[in-house]
Amino acid sequence: MKMSKMFVQTLREFPSDAEVVSHKMLARAGYIRKLTSGVYNYMPLMWRVLKKVEKIVREEMDKAGAQELLMPFVQPKELWEESGRWEVYGKELMRLRDRHDREMCLGPTHEEVITSIARDVIKSYKQMPVNLYQIQSKFRDEVRPRYGLLRGREFIMKDAYSFDTSEEGLDKEYQNMAEAYKRIFDRCGLDTKMVQSDSGAIGGSVSHEFMVITDTDAGENDVFYCNNCDYSANSNHAVSNLPEAVVDGKAYFAETKIVDTPKTHSIEELSEFLNIPSTLILKSLVYIVDKKPVIALIRADRAVEETKLMNAAGGNDIRIASSAEIAELMAEKGFNAEPGFIGPKGMEDITIIADETVKEMKNFVVGINETDKHLVGANLGKDIPHIEHFADIRLVERGDFCPQCGKPLFVTKGIEVGNIFKLGTKYSKPMNAVYLDENGKTHPYIMGCYGIGISRTAAAAVEAHHDEHGIKWPLSIAPYHVVIVPVNIKDELQMQIATKMYDELLKAGVEVVLDDRDERAGVKFKDADLIGFPYRITAGKTVNEGFVEYKIRETGEIEKVTPQDAVKHIIEAVANIK
Repeated sequence: MKMSKMFVQTLREFPSDAEVVSHKMLARAGYIRKLTSGVYNYMPLMWRVLKKVEKIVREEMDKAGAQELLMPFVQPKELWEESGRWEVYGKELMRLRDRHDREMCLGPTHEEVITSIARDVIKSYKQMPVNLYQIQSKFRDEVRPRYGLLRGREFIMKDAYSFDTSEEGLDKEYQNMAEAYKRIFDRCGLDTKMVQSDSGAIGGSVSHEFMVITDTDAGENDVFYCNNCDYSANSNHAVSNLPEAVVDGKAYFAETKIVDTPKTHSIEELSEFLNIPSTLILKSLVYIVDKKPVIALIRADRAVEETKLMNAAGGNDIRIASSAEIAELMAEKGFNAEPGFIGPKGMEDITIIADETVKEMKNFVVGINETDKHLVGANLGKDIPHIEHFADIRLVERGDFCPQCGKPLFVTKGIEVGNIFKLGTKYSKPMNAVYLDENGKTHPYIMGCYGIGISRTAAAAVEAHHDEHGIKWPLSIAPYHVVIVPVNIKDELQMQIATKMYDELLKAGVEVVLDDRDERAGVKFKDADLIGFPYRITAGKTVNEGFVEYKIRETGEIEKVTPQDAVKHIIEAVANIK
């Protein structure tokens, strides 16, 4: 490809709305152009990268025994009603009507469609196991699209679905996919960590995410991990053992009584006023889960992990209650308490979920739904209404201890690029997707689901491989392998050497760009670094001595070599791509 013919426009500045490195770099280097909020045009350079990621994914999925198909982007409401997800999926599901007033949605995922296909085709246990996958655009109407391709509304995804007759078969395929994913991300030049995670709207009993660990602002998820063993988990699924703490207030409170606690609206103020550690305070927080109030009880030195609470409440949507909603709830129950003085007493008809750590608390402090007053020396059962539901709703924190080996946990940021789920019969049972066993009895399929964000993987590669000058693409997914830069296109010898190398590399199957633009050398070098060509060969004044400049973008290493050696190095490097 000649640079003068390439359909690309680099920018001098980063876009003003770009927040993270990948968004900034991809937009400035001419890879993507925004169409509307969360929706991007993939320009020719970006499309080459995405096709390479897709090729790696296809090769490894096919190698793992999966078969590719393609399902419709638009899906009928009826299928989603069968699974029970039409009403509960949330506002991310883009709903629409056709000219016949039939309700449809833009596919954010394809569990319902693939289950309907299997239901029509797989009739016998002899037809399983089977794994079907597709690579296709998805649409999720994110409330706040951000981070470019990392959190857009339209994106490209590989989604696969397995069908088995037993949990043992699902376990085997789950591990098969996990190994395939490790190979895929390794070939894409990404160092990933497989972490336990929440299944979210997809559902299922077990799920793991593949996270690219990063120290950039693009790391949306906290990943807790242990250096001593293999434990790692997303914050919405992580568990831990806690350091020792004072959880019995007998030494502080001689009796159970109501005390005045004026102007103690925060845990810090209450702890200081009573001269007690915050571990002796039972905190009551009001959330709205699926439009209904839920009270979360947790030790005051800890924070609630909202996804855990939502799951414990059996909901699909969660948010903290507003001051107005809390005031309305208090009035409904006959109380007049301000936030900071709320407690569980008198709230027996509302769902109350207490963290597991609450079981250990004795003689503690709790709000009584009366402003400027608390109950001290309180205990479960006697002073607190019967709590039916205890669950792990606690956010793990750095310094907590590993649940497997007891060593301290560490936390880092991660970008999710893939996930795998054990769905079981979550979709096959309600959709009556069954097969006949060897005895002629019907059973629902045992299903698994496996996703990889194609566009997300490309963006994550930029987050992991860049410097202040631009992108450092891994060779396996770079849009082109090498750029040849003649410093002065009017210099006959420079152009002769550059063109000869260009022709030799093309003949050898190398993806090469010749920067034949009539631009200053500095402009060409800056564009080469910004776009992220893995290798750069410069034909400058040293061609008179028989040498060209050979640069490795990843390391910044520069070497003077003969044109023949430069060509040889590139061919060998390309031949060694995984």
